[in-house]
Amino acid sequence: MNNIHTPAVDYRLPPDRVPETITENLTDVERTSLIDRISGLLKRENAVVVAHYYTDPDLQRLADETGGYVSDSLDMARFGNESEASTLVVCGVRFMGETAKILNPEKRVLMPDLEATCSLDIGCPADQFSAFCDQYPDRRVVVYANTSAAVKARADWMVTSGSAVDVVRHLQTQGEKLIWAPDMYLGDYVKTQTGADMVLWQGSCIVHEEFKGAELQALKQQHPDAMVLVHPESPASVIQHADLVGSTTAVINAVKEMAAKKFIVATDRGIFYKMRQAAPDKEFIEAPTAGKSATCKSCAHCPWMAMNSLDKLAHALEHGKNEIHVGMDIIERARVPIKRLLDFSRQENQEIYGNNDA
Repeated sequence: MNNIHTPAVDYRLPPDRVPETITENLTDVERTSLIDRISGLLKRENAVVVAHYYTDPDLQRLADETGGYVSDSLDMARFGNESEASTLVVCGVRFMGETAKILNPEKRVLMPDLEATCSLDIGCPADQFSAFCDQYPDRRVVVYANTSAAVKARADWMVTSGSAVDVVRHLQTQGEKLIWAPDMYLGDYVKTQTGADMVLWQGSCIVHEEFKGAELQALKQQHPDAMVLVHPESPASVIQHADLVGSTTAVINAVKEMAAKKFIVATDRGIFYKMRQAAPDKEFIEAPTAGKSATCKSCAHCPWMAMNSLDKLAHALEHGKNEIHVGMDIIERARVPIKRLLDFSRQENQEIYGNNDA
């Protein structure tokens, strides 16, 4: 029996809604000057930088060198909660800033650019998603971390890519039928692993959706000694060639733990900075994002992540700009599905933080 259902509406983002990827080009003098300026502002504002693995290496390096943190989104929020800083500067995309605010409502949360969002977030409008859920009142609502605070507030459970299979398997054993949102590829992967009865919202990550299965197979034949690491937001045609399917933290850990010296990596290339730190003696190859006579839009790097820059970070800190605001009603409701995940992980003795989402 096929226990997967799909709504008629396709919420994947069309190419004309994807911004161009902009890279901050700095001279060494400009970079050093900005980093010194930001370091002073961090002290003045009692602030700390939390950066995602997909942001520019300059931002990850800054976080590491100034007492901040680089990780997945939920782990970033956890670090912010444990930090004594009163201001969190979230270098990532908007839902990460909102998650930080949900778990740290008493703290000021700033971002370098509030326009830095996510195709999964944009493709799951809270009002439309709520109406969709109302069509299936007998189903529990499970949402991925890559969603807005308002969508989380409509959910029963929030999951990360590292916890999704275990949570859904648990709910399946309880006899629950599910609504899943927003990533249809991750949802399909979870359904394949668990056999759960799931209605899938039709959204996608523009970065992972562009990886190509046939071209990956050809690349693997060119590098037979390489291990293939794939994030589960990728299409099934890509996942089938993986030696390991896992979250961002899981694939970073894999390059340290696997004996292989060469890896083909199907996730945002921003992760290569931490991979090279973790395994400096190993080689990393980008998985292909375009087939023959085709072009890629994101080309293995999120254009919204690329909106984060040292210059914008300095401006936000200096002037108190780009603050994340989430209403207390939304915060209180959104914390419920997050808390369910954290309680589940403790009961199952799982490491949720650092084994997270995109």
